[in-house]
Amino acid sequence: MEIAIHSLKPSADNHDCIVIGVYEQGILSPAATLVDVASAGVIQSFLATGDFTGQCGETQILYKLSGLATPRVMVLGLGTHGKLSDSKFRKAIQGASKALRQAQIVEASFYLLDTPVARRSPAALSKILVQTVMDSDYQFDHHKEPSEKPRRSLTQLHIHVSGGAEEEAAIRRACTEAQATARAVAWAKDLANEPGNICTPIWLAEQAEAMAQRTGIKSTILGPDAMEALGMRLLLGVAQGSRQEPRLIILEYWGGSDEQAPIVFVGKGLTFDAGGISLKPADKMDEMKYDMCGGASALAAIQAAAELKLPLNIITVVPASENLPDGQATKPGDIHKSMKGLTVEIINTDAEGRLILADALTYVERFEPDVVIDMATLTGACIIALGHQTAAVLGNNEDLVHDLIRAGKESMDRAWELPLYEEYQEQLKSPFADLSNVGGRPAGTITAASFLSRFTENYHWAHLDIAGVAWKSGENKGATGRPVSLLVEYLLHRAHHAA
Repeated sequence: MEIAIHSLKPSADNHDCIVIGVYEQGILSPAATLVDVASAGVIQSFLATGDFTGQCGETQILYKLSGLATPRVMVLGLGTHGKLSDSKFRKAIQGASKALRQAQIVEASFYLLDTPVARRSPAALSKILVQTVMDSDYQFDHHKEPSEKPRRSLTQLHIHVSGGAEEEAAIRRACTEAQATARAVAWAKDLANEPGNICTPIWLAEQAEAMAQRTGIKSTILGPDAMEALGMRLLLGVAQGSRQEPRLIILEYWGGSDEQAPIVFVGKGLTFDAGGISLKPADKMDEMKYDMCGGASALAAIQAAAELKLPLNIITVVPASENLPDGQATKPGDIHKSMKGLTVEIINTDAEGRLILADALTYVERFEPDVVIDMATLTGACIIALGHQTAAVLGNNEDLVHDLIRAGKESMDRAWELPLYEEYQEQLKSPFADLSNVGGRPAGTITAASFLSRFTENYHWAHLDIAGVAWKSGENKGATGRPVSLLVEYLLHRAHHAA
C-alpha cells in the first residue's frame, strides 16, 4: 500500500474518497466543518435527517457534493465528543476501512488527525491509522479458487496534516514505522494461518531463511543431530512422536555497535500440537496450527527491525517442532534431561511448549544477551485470567517487564503483569527428577513461567503468554499477528535511546 502525506484542504482533494469525522449530537470535526462550508451545508443537512447518529465506526458515503473535487465523501462516526479514546479511534478506522473495502475504493484520503484523542499526538494517531487500515485489508485466501472478479482493494492511502514541518516529519516517521510493523504483522499471520500439512518445522525454517536472505539477516538452522550434540533432549523429546524433524531457527541482525549486547527473542514454534500422548479433545484441534504464533511473531519482529534499519543488535531463536502421539512419542512419566542439565519429569505431554522453550532459552546464553524475551501460546489458564484482550507478562527483571507493558500500551497490543514469586516453584517439585513440567491447575500461567525461570537465571528475561491473543476462533477465525506490534514498539523505544 502506498502512503502519502499532504496538507491539502478537503475541498481541493480530488482523490477517490475523502474521510471526515462527525461526533454524536451532530458535532463536526474541523475537517468536516470545512467540507460542510465548501458544500454549502450538505453535511449539516444530511445529519439533520437523523439517518446518521455519529456512533463510533458508523459510516455513510455521500456522492458528488457541489464545491468539492472528490466524487465521494465518507462521513465517519467518532462517538461522543470529548471522549474519543485510542481504542475508539481504532474502532472508527476499522469501520471506515470496512466501508472502503465494501465499496471497492482504491484511493482514499483521511482527514482525522485533527480529532483530539487523549494522550495521543497526531504522529501516534497516524501510526494507529496506517496499521489499522493495512490490517483491515488483510485476508488469507491462498488456498481458495481465484475469483472471476478480483476484489479491488485500497492501494493508496493519503493522510492529511495541519501542523508545521516538525509535526509533518514526525508523522512521516510514524507512518514508515507503521508500514513496517503492519507488514510484519501480516507475515506473522500468513505463517500462522498456513495449515499444519504445509507449515512444518522444515517449511517454517525455509521461510525464515528466505526472509533473512531478503533483508540481509544472518540465518542458521540446526537439525536433530546438532540438537543431540548440544544436549537438547527436551526439544527432541517433544519431537520424537512426529515424522517431521524439528528445527532450531537462529536469525541474527547486527545493526548496533560491536559493544552492544543483543536483544534476544525466543518464540515457541509448535507447528502443530495434538497434545502428544496426552491427546487434546477433537473440538477445535484444527486451531493447534496456531501453536507457533510465538515463533511467527519473533521472526516478524526481527524482519521489521531489519526493514527499519534499527541501530540495535537483535537475535531471534525459534525452536520448531510438532507434538504428535505415535509409538515413539514421549509418555507421561518419562524423564528427559535438558540442555541446562536439569532433569524433567513429563507429567503431561501437552505441556510441551515450555519444554522446547527451556532448551532454546539455555541455548541463547551463548549470545551474552542484554535481555531475553520469549513469547508463546503457552497456557489456557492465561485465557481464564486475562481473556482474549490482554497477554500476560512475567519476568525476573522489573525494568524489562515494565518496558514491555509500556510498549503494549503505546502499540495497543497490551500485556499485563502476573507475579512470579519463589513460592510457586513448590508446585513443580518431582520425586523422581529435578522438576516436573506441570504444577497442577492452580496458577497455571504462573507455574509455566516459573518452569521457564529455572532456565533463565543468568540473564534478564521476560515471558509473554499470548495464548488468549494470538488468534481468534469462530466463523472468522485466524491469526491476529500479536504480539508483533508490542515487540516492534519495544525495539523502537530501545532504538530511540540507543541513537
